[in-house]
Amino acid sequence: MDMKMKQPSIAERMDRTGTETAFEVFAMAKEIEKTGAKVTHFEMGEPDFDTPENIKNAASKALSNGYTHYTAAPGLLELRQAIAEYVSEDVGVDINPEKEVMVMPGAKPGLFTGILATANAGDEVIMPNPAFPIYESVTNLVRAKPVPIPLKEENEFRLSPADVRKKVTKKTKLLILNTPHNPCGSSLMKNEMEEIAEIAEEHNLWVMSDEIYSKIIYEGQHYSMLSIPRMRERTIMIHGFSKTYAMTGWRLGYAIGDAKVIANMTRLQVNIASCAAAFSQIAGIEALRGPQDAVSMMAAEYRKRRDAIVRALNSIKGLTCKTPTGAFYVFPNIRKTGMKSKDLMLHLLNKAHVAVVHGTAFGKYGEGYLRFSYATSLDNIKVGMEKVKAAVEELV
Repeated sequence: MDMKMKQPSIAERMDRTGTETAFEVFAMAKEIEKTGAKVTHFEMGEPDFDTPENIKNAASKALSNGYTHYTAAPGLLELRQAIAEYVSEDVGVDINPEKEVMVMPGAKPGLFTGILATANAGDEVIMPNPAFPIYESVTNLVRAKPVPIPLKEENEFRLSPADVRKKVTKKTKLLILNTPHNPCGSSLMKNEMEEIAEIAEEHNLWVMSDEIYSKIIYEGQHYSMLSIPRMRERTIMIHGFSKTYAMTGWRLGYAIGDAKVIANMTRLQVNIASCAAAFSQIAGIEALRGPQDAVSMMAAEYRKRRDAIVRALNSIKGLTCKTPTGAFYVFPNIRKTGMKSKDLMLHLLNKAHVAVVHGTAFGKYGEGYLRFSYATSLDNIKVGMEKVKAAVEELV
């Protein structure tokens, strides 16, 4: 007798775990390209530049020299020293490379281990919305409660300290910041950082500061929560090499924080990934200590692209777009089209063969917006914007 085997159930926690929609849109675009159509890609937050040659050469030499084995879980000490020196120069504080720095296979593990190490079930985690979706996903995974703070277009999409203060309760444990910001391209100002620091200190909160785009800034300067001295013991900085050095595939990031939280995040890393790849870590040393010309060149090119895409979007009937101050994203308002964000995203993908991400992929307050990544060439921006213009203006 044939008996249909019953499959065991998947853990219920997976129902609370989100994803990063940009990868899903990318997969949809690739299916369209299989038909022979040409898709213009604005969905992925990935530099289109190649990793600088000096960094690749350092990795190649490392492989030849046998850096193909495990390292210490928090990373090679020489890389942690390079990170401590690099960040110390930026934020103006001394960082202990042995106890306050952890190297990871990408920045996402820092978000994951940082939230796991600080937030209990039932705790509240304040975060911007729209925002990088992994913040909310991991918070839900640990059964903490995400508390979204709407980023308002009239405030240039910056997190309002006054709004943060209104949301703090006795259950608040962690506050997540992202500056420069994904998906809006906004950057917090010094006085805003200081006011948020006062709130965190007053209510004894952890602050996770995602600063992955700190070297891609166009107006003003980047301010780090670590630069506020009294915040050293409660701040976890998340950073990495992917955006600054066009090293997304190298999977190399780092966290900086108080020795106790870094030790616990490292213990979680031992359970998850052991360590980052040894040869990637050697490449990271070269990235930080080698020439920085490529970083400046990429930032200058992103500025040109930003100006071109903002100008083009604002010329399209039905769309308006703020000028971002950092990162490589624009977040245009599409409400005058009369369409929901996801519907317009699908319309652009299927009708115009332009891949973007709908605003609600970054949270409910992203409704009425789309995210375009301008980490692509000026030629692609020109072609893509012509297609967007034709597809949108037939709707309005």
